[in-house]
Order: sequence, then structure tokens, then C-alpha cells
Amino acid sequence: MAALRSYPGLSDGSNLKGWLFTIAHRKAIDCHRRRRRAGVPHAELPETGEEREPETVDQSLWVRVRGLPPKQRSSIVLRYVEDLPYRTIGEVTGCSESAARQNVRAGLIKLREEFGT
Repeated sequence: MAALRSYPGLSDGSNLKGWLFTIAHRKAIDCHRRRRRAGVPHAELPETGEEREPETVDQSLWVRVRGLPPKQRSSIVLRYVEDLPYRTIGEVTGCSESAARQNVRAGLIKLREEFGT
């Protein structure tokens, strides 16, 4: 159907066979991708979420994070609390992506040293 719809707009019909194979190839890829995205039906829905204890916050960790230099501290928080990519961290902290990576790395090294791991 896609080939029939786009045939009137075909400017050069010299390689009609190749044109048709290209359309068929792309439609096959689309079909494959559509199947992968489709949900899997379940006979029964699971019960509502389990009651879990809230995670305990290690206050000593946050005390040490607060003790980091400002760029390292903000980079660590943006990376591991906000789950932002390094490019965005660089934009927020006013540095390049590689500098943001280095700030996170240096902050982690300092925290590991303080925890003795």
C-alpha cells in the first residue's frame, strides 16, 4: 500500500525493482520494531505494590557530601540524585561536559577516601 501511495510521486522509474525492495525492507523493519514495543498480555494483573520500608538515609554520607567543594558537591547531587547526564550537569554548573565528569569523579574519590573504601 505504501508503494502504491507514493508511486505517483516517483520521479525516476528506472530502478523500480530497487525502489520496491527498499520500501519492503523498511516496512519489515517497522513491523519488527512494532512487535518489540508491543506489551505482553498477562492473564492476571499483579497485586498492588508491596509495602516496603522507606530506605534509611545515611546521614554521615550527606554530611561528607556537604563538605565537598561546591562544584564537586553540585555535580555529585545532579548526577546521583537527579540522574542528569553529564552534558546537562556541565550546563548547570557552568563548565564543559568533560569538566562535569571530572568533578563527579573527583568528588567520588574524595568520598571514598573519607569512608576508607
